[in-house]
Amino acid sequence: MTDTLLSRYDALVCDLDGVVYRGQQEVPYAADSLNAARSAGAGIVFATNNASRTPADVSDHLVSLKVDTNPEEVLTSSMVGAQVLGEALAKGAKVLAIGGPGVAVALEAGGLSHVTPKEHAAGRVVAGVLQGYGASVTAGDLAEAAYAIQAGAHWVATNTDRTLPTDRGVAPGNGTLVEAVQTTVDVKPEVVGKPGPLMYQLAATRLGSDAGRTLGIGDRIETDIAGAHAAHMDALHVLTGVHRLADLVAAPNDLRPRFVARDLRALDEPYDEPVDEGGGHWRADGVRGALVGEEESARVELVSDAQPGEGDVEMAQIRIALRVLWQAVDTRQLSVAQAVAAMSATH
Repeated sequence: MTDTLLSRYDALVCDLDGVVYRGQQEVPYAADSLNAARSAGAGIVFATNNASRTPADVSDHLVSLKVDTNPEEVLTSSMVGAQVLGEALAKGAKVLAIGGPGVAVALEAGGLSHVTPKEHAAGRVVAGVLQGYGASVTAGDLAEAAYAIQAGAHWVATNTDRTLPTDRGVAPGNGTLVEAVQTTVDVKPEVVGKPGPLMYQLAATRLGSDAGRTLGIGDRIETDIAGAHAAHMDALHVLTGVHRLADLVAAPNDLRPRFVARDLRALDEPYDEPVDEGGGHWRADGVRGALVGEEESARVELVSDAQPGEGDVEMAQIRIALRVLWQAVDTRQLSVAQAVAAMSATH
């Protein structure tokens, strides 16, 4: 019997948007799966690039979705940004807070003094700017950030996610607002959230876990998976958020997650990693797969020996198809576009 995925790790660094919830709604099975992981002894930190809310607000939201947690288990990109600015500036330094309440709260908790855009417009001088997401950020707020940066303030951006999943669809993320300021001032910010390693490293320190025994979980390849890999952690990509199968097929080698699952139930299920049998053939969970056809006519041929009730055959097929197509791209049998088309033809 293959061990469960969770049994390989001591701790989890789990993204939120698109993994645990979408907007105000729970992602199916997320709460039960995370509570079961906690009961099994896993430490958990919820690490999010969404800088707008305070740890208490995030914790309250999770508890409302039946996730057992507390504010100490929440790490936001605002908190990481405040730590970076706290190390760069004098204690108590004034910092312009752009974004939701989480930005100002993180600055104060980090020993800095937050300044609002209105206060800055009235003449308050700042040594730094911390720019994070906020649903109510205005053009005037962005202008104040630009003025402060032009005056020499140390500019830190919490993250550069261009989109934000909600229960109504995808909304503009902090990255679009950061780009507006960057275009204005022609200066690049210091970005502290994912995909950099710092958030994951701080989470592992908080958990008391080594990187090799910590699993990063997310739904975005260029932030969650990249951040985990940058911190030398394995990554689980769940198909409940932004990036789907076509995105995974197209992912460059260094951003391909070790594990792929439908949702967080995979933590408590056996995970049979695909094995390369040579000659382009892969197998896992009683399923075998290989590339057939060439270029635009290519697809992955899958054969299953699994008996009814023996694991998640469809998910095993997806994992094998990914390995087959990644190998085909790496060996130049297929272009990325052809591999994406082959995945579509396979499923």
